[in-house]
Amino acid sequence: MDKNIVKGTIDDVAGRAKRQVGEWTGDTNTQVAGAAQQVKGKAEKAWGTVKDAALDAKNKAQQAHDKEQVEHAASTHR
Repeated sequence: MDKNIVKGTIDDVAGRAKRQVGEWTGDTNTQVAGAAQQVKGKAEKAWGTVKDAALDAKNKAQQAHDKEQVEHAASTHR
């Protein structure tokens, strides 16, 4: 799991809490700050997810390449 996913989740949860406190107290500045922190967290989580997917794709491509090389080497030694 990418560190951006973890950090984004923390920002999202903290922002949600801050926004809720702002709603309860009627403090619009806290509401806005919380909402902004939530957006930041969601974007960070999305970026981490993209990075994880790219790394997974790279690893799968490397595994397929390695398997192909082994099969090729085995077929040439028959």
